[in-house]
Amino acid sequence: MSHTINSPLKSVMTFVAMLLTSRQRALFSAPRSTGIVMGLLATLMPLSIATAAMPTPNAPEIAARGYLLQDFDSGQVIAEKNSHEQMEPASLTKLMTAHIIFSELRAGNLTLSTEVLISKKAWRMQGSRMFIEVNKRVSVEDLLKGMIIQSGNDASVALAEHVAGSEEAFASLMNHHADKLGMRRTHFVNSTGMPDDDHYTTVHDLALLTRALISEFPEYYKWYSIKEFTYNDIRQHNRNALLWRDKYVDGVKTGHTDSAGYCLISSALRDNMRLISIVLDTKSKEARAKESQKLLNYGFRFFETRLLYSANSQLTTSRVWKGASEQLPLGLAEDLYITIPRGRYEQLDASMKIGTQIIAPVEKGSSHGTVDISLEGSHIVERPLVALQAIEEGGMLQRLADEISLFFE
Repeated sequence: MSHTINSPLKSVMTFVAMLLTSRQRALFSAPRSTGIVMGLLATLMPLSIATAAMPTPNAPEIAARGYLLQDFDSGQVIAEKNSHEQMEPASLTKLMTAHIIFSELRAGNLTLSTEVLISKKAWRMQGSRMFIEVNKRVSVEDLLKGMIIQSGNDASVALAEHVAGSEEAFASLMNHHADKLGMRRTHFVNSTGMPDDDHYTTVHDLALLTRALISEFPEYYKWYSIKEFTYNDIRQHNRNALLWRDKYVDGVKTGHTDSAGYCLISSALRDNMRLISIVLDTKSKEARAKESQKLLNYGFRFFETRLLYSANSQLTTSRVWKGASEQLPLGLAEDLYITIPRGRYEQLDASMKIGTQIIAPVEKGSSHGTVDISLEGSHIVERPLVALQAIEEGGMLQRLADEISLFFE
């Protein structure tokens, strides 16, 4: 289904055409692309100052059992190894514990000043601790910071027991949240990441969790960049060494057990591009920091992320039959970001397919086609074109007239 540009836009388009390269003209003149010309204008105009294309080397060798490098906005994976293999998460588990507590805070079931009574089980926890005392009351805020910054197992258990009554019941909540996030190869049995044969996840699933935590709870995510925390007159440093080495890194979480090895989820924001790196089962504290830095440096050096289309912005219109209105505005339900090798933006192609007949009534948000983005013939991403407004059925005469017109289509 093809579309033409409305006459009020001709003068603008004529001016733009004078500035376009032959490659860009091809993008505009493609039969399936004309309908999203206005959506492309905003993203194509900066091409005159685009960075020249550079060769994109393979990802560096990473000394980890599993790893992943992903762009936060686009969700595209830049590099990975064994990302779907089930492994022990160690204290990376505490990201899910935090996600649940943040959800409870947002729902109003907790406040940061809520006081939690510390049980003997929480007090007796081994491994990393914030050194809370049995039968004392500690605020949710202090417990969260003790878990996030100091990786306190005692804090994790105290929060879990307060929310669900027991750590076992809290683990059920964790698995429920994991299922909602699409973490299909993950199963939790505790809130801390202490070793257990039935406690496992994947690099891919941890990436889903990390993106959710950053996007859903920015007000709490900032705590992951805090370098130290003092509780009970005991000052402890954040174990994420990259917070000291790389000014762009602002999280996320370390983990270690003898069986899981040394693990690290990192995130860095540089020039409005956020990357997430995950390494599992490295050999040492230094190795997890070094391998994570290699991934981040590779991503920022050789890739870029662009916003192509904004959510709820009209990309085109389509004819509606038997409706109160004849034109249906179409766009995307969510922002569309893409991650591509640096300097290759000019080689992008966009195509659009729209259903041949759209019959009223039309629900807002219903899908009526797709937008496909490719780079030199290689598919990158496809998103549904959705109705940006609802259209009710037209009157009887309108429906009858359109029925006759459709007969001759």
